[in-house]
Amino acid sequence: MAKDVNDDRRDEPTVTAASSVADGLLALIMGELTPGASLPSEADLAERYDVSRLTVREAVKMLAGRGLLELARGRRAVVREPDGAAFGDFLNSLIQYDPKGLFDLVEVRVALEIHSVTLAAKRASRAGLAAIESTIEAMQAAAADLKAGNEPDAAELRYHQADVGFHEALALASGNRILTYLFEAMATPLQESFYLTRRGHELRGHTPELTIAAHRTILKFVREGNARGAAEAMRTHLEDAERDIRAALGSRTVGPPRG
Repeated sequence: MAKDVNDDRRDEPTVTAASSVADGLLALIMGELTPGASLPSEADLAERYDVSRLTVREAVKMLAGRGLLELARGRRAVVREPDGAAFGDFLNSLIQYDPKGLFDLVEVRVALEIHSVTLAAKRASRAGLAAIESTIEAMQAAAADLKAGNEPDAAELRYHQADVGFHEALALASGNRILTYLFEAMATPLQESFYLTRRGHELRGHTPELTIAAHRTILKFVREGNARGAAEAMRTHLEDAERDIRAALGSRTVGPPRG
């Protein structure tokens, strides 16, 4: 009976070889393939890395376990969109059970968002600017419903979703894929923290319109290509958010909704 030459390599240390192949596949995924693309066949990969198909299979399983590949019986492995669920879950649990986590999140946002908005001011396309503008309009519409008392719970949810969308749109406009990934991963914990921020905002006698105005100021500087102005406007906005959180926690009246 004819044997598969690739499967004759039984003397290789499988775990070490699989790890090496996984590193090679990671470079292939990051450098040449896009989400939704299929990996080459097991036979092709075995020939490329000079290992057995069994080793290739183990390497593919390693990357699937890290959320980089999607596996289906009878089909080649497919490259997945990056998944920040684990990171998002960690942040979410942190801000729910440790008040200090809220301030840690603000500190991280200062570093990330100032860099994000600085790059956006230099790189934003017309489409990127339009996307940012649309999130502000969505916040404005939700704020109007809140003021009118139209389904306040649903309106507040839409308000915070649009607020998160504003920061995601800025990251996308920055042209930095890692920043975009991080903000997508932080979407849920950001939305949770925004509920608390708005409570503090109200306690300090402020309205959603002030937050929207701050967003419009940031967008104005980004549209003008004024990186320094955009960075300072973002810093001011985040410092105000920190004061809102302190006011909300100090009152001990209400926190972010659960469930």
